[in-house]
Amino acid sequence: MTDEEITERIGRLVQEEHRLHGARIGQGLSVADAERLSAVETQLDQCWDLLRQRRALRESGQDPDAAQVRDERTVEGYLQ
Repeated sequence: MTDEEITERIGRLVQEEHRLHGARIGQGLSVADAERLSAVETQLDQCWDLLRQRRALRESGQDPDAAQVRDERTVEGYLQ
């Protein structure tokens, strides 16, 4: 994936995240929507991590295509 493709994916995920957050106002989320929201948030973390990896590799003169999506445990374990 290119930086642009990752950024586009982030945009789509953010839209979905906002939609799900809006759906829970007043009525709460169904179990399926709550699970989807959790998955979207994890995917967002993975996309942001991948984008950061690519930028770091590029800035250090390395190939940004060497960046890889890290597993859920890794990205969810980062300190904010």
